[in-house]
Amino acid sequence: MINELTLQDAERLSNYIESMQKRATRSIGYPGSTDYDYAALFPLLAINLNNIGDPLIESTYELNSRSFEMEVVAFFAELFQAPANNWWGYVTNGGSEGNLYGLYVARELYPQGIVYYSEATHYSIQKNVHILGLNSIVIRTQPNGEMDYADLKDMIQLHRDHPVIIMANIGTTMTEARDDLGQIKAALKHLAIKQHYIHCDAALAGVYSALLETEPRFDFSQGCDSIAISGHKFLGSPIPCGAVIVRKNYKDRIGQVIPYIGTADTTISGSRNGHSPVFLWYTLKKHGRQGLTQRAKESIALAQYTANRLSQMGLNAWCNPGALTVVFPALSPSIRKKWQLATEGDVCHVVCVPGVTKAMVDDFLIDVQQEITY
Repeated sequence: MINELTLQDAERLSNYIESMQKRATRSIGYPGSTDYDYAALFPLLAINLNNIGDPLIESTYELNSRSFEMEVVAFFAELFQAPANNWWGYVTNGGSEGNLYGLYVARELYPQGIVYYSEATHYSIQKNVHILGLNSIVIRTQPNGEMDYADLKDMIQLHRDHPVIIMANIGTTMTEARDDLGQIKAALKHLAIKQHYIHCDAALAGVYSALLETEPRFDFSQGCDSIAISGHKFLGSPIPCGAVIVRKNYKDRIGQVIPYIGTADTTISGSRNGHSPVFLWYTLKKHGRQGLTQRAKESIALAQYTANRLSQMGLNAWCNPGALTVVFPALSPSIRKKWQLATEGDVCHVVCVPGVTKAMVDDFLIDVQQEITY
């Protein structure tokens, strides 16, 4: 027997939905695209889609979206110039899981390796390093949030008897800075480091940077060994998700066959959300590469507009090249709360992902102008 909601519960749910819809119109401080319509996929919400196990190996559980998942992963493998016939990947629960997987592969290759990551790196990296029992060293950053390569070289020099595992940022959390694989590789070459692994945390900026061929490049052709991206950031999804791509010959060191599911256990999570791959596939098919590129250009233009307007008001507002993130001095708690602005230390930011409109930005700017004036 299924009970109906009580009037009190129904009212609570209705109020919650209304509240979320209202807050969504003022969400400009966190990178989650909202310019999507997945109504065509609603029937799938009545089905328990579970992509358990390796996406390349069929399971005895047939309510899955493996075929969609592999199309999505293949799109990213091509976008990031993964080596032909030597790549593997899957749709994750988000960028943090993708980063964990990259570090997991690196640890299996180099158990005595040391992870080097900058102080601007996402907080999940320290957690992932701890989970995997890896040693790590934090590298200083430049004013724009990019890694300090001189400090990186010095730290590797001090520990050059250990394999090097680099966690490169392709869009840091607060300033969207991108670490330069060219300079990282130059440091490794200068120090004659033969055993190394480079993982790119491209959660935010990876997809549109690759589409726009933004310099410096960071893909497999530039020497990376794995890349993690978020699906709910630039692409847009109502469910947090992401993808990880790794060199297949490295990944083959991981995993075991599980008889009762009829497939191999090669991912971080056992049961995996089968709906997210369909959401991502739908977005990729609807927009296509050309449409995604246009979305990126429009978002970057809006970020430049926002930075220029804030600068005209007298605020020190700026963007890294090709970024959607506008950085400026921290505003009052009331504005930060209203517009859901991420704040770290004395700076805030706005992230102009698709779905953030010029009208939303203009409303935000009115509030900023009133605060400055009064």
